[in-house]
Amino acid sequence: MEHNILIIGGTGLVGKTIARILEKRNPHFNIFIGGRKGGKTDKDLKIDVTDSGSFKVISEKKINLIILSVNDKTDQVLRFAIDNSIDYLDITKPTPDLVKAYDVAKSSKVNSRIVFSSGWMGGIVPGLANTLSDGTEDIREIKLFVYYSVKDLAGESSAHFMAENVAVPFSHYKNDKPVSIRHFLNTEVFDFSFGIGKRSAYNFDVPDLYILNRVERVPDVSVKMTYNSKFITWLLGSFQYLRIFSILSLKERKMIFGSSGNGDQSVFEIVVKYKGKYRKLSLQSTKGQAELTALSAVLHTEELLRNPHENKVYFGHQLHEPLSLLAQLNAYETITINVTQ
Repeated sequence: MEHNILIIGGTGLVGKTIARILEKRNPHFNIFIGGRKGGKTDKDLKIDVTDSGSFKVISEKKINLIILSVNDKTDQVLRFAIDNSIDYLDITKPTPDLVKAYDVAKSSKVNSRIVFSSGWMGGIVPGLANTLSDGTEDIREIKLFVYYSVKDLAGESSAHFMAENVAVPFSHYKNDKPVSIRHFLNTEVFDFSFGIGKRSAYNFDVPDLYILNRVERVPDVSVKMTYNSKFITWLLGSFQYLRIFSILSLKERKMIFGSSGNGDQSVFEIVVKYKGKYRKLSLQSTKGQAELTALSAVLHTEELLRNPHENKVYFGHQLHEPLSLLAQLNAYETITINVTQ
């Protein structure tokens, strides 16, 4: 079967990285790049997620799988994929948009594979958490700790998400109930691996909070984040405590979060409470978050196209056997994974 894959948002940093990794590993795939301006070749398609009329070319090119790496707030691409029985993989949505899109997909008659992978770094955290236990039904608590470097070569989406949502309360989960919190408050000291050391980590919203509690039914779920700069971490906490973010304009908030470096490591650590004991998985991507997110999207794509999965709605980690996902990530040359008690 011919595999015609369309990456919408393929001209952005993560989209380009997906295309590079996917083409290197699967030279027989036909990869099309979708963007608002189109391009110079027949593989460059002019597609605007806000204009459903531009989707006609998706049918014309007989696309089998759409990878969405740009935020489609009104879910027009999702609805098109469902209506036309095209496989769909989305790595872009912040939690509120993910919940809305998931409701759209669940309430629709689906004749293709609809995959949401908007969790941290391409939706791999729940799958990796499952390698630390016999299954999430036995896990009582999951804590995710994120190390974010302002030196990392990051795309616009992360900065825009933080700018748009930093002043908006969100929920983590305690005793299977949502608890309203705000970004960059409620400090917890965590000893990060890979030479980072002890850092103050603060509340941070990622879709894994919703996925781990509402889908995987883990009663206690929290996420904390620290920046590579202790001063920046403290400053953002102070801004939130004083409610400065609430009085800044969106443009001003984008200026705060909009910087991108030339490259640095990305690290996250999963701490699982399982049968009264704690286990920890630590992951380092030396080429940063864009590379890791793109690789995760590629692994989901390869799994969709090479193995039979029935037509229904998935989260990315549900496509994989947990240990297989762990092994594939660990085999990548720029990723290191350690597991400790």
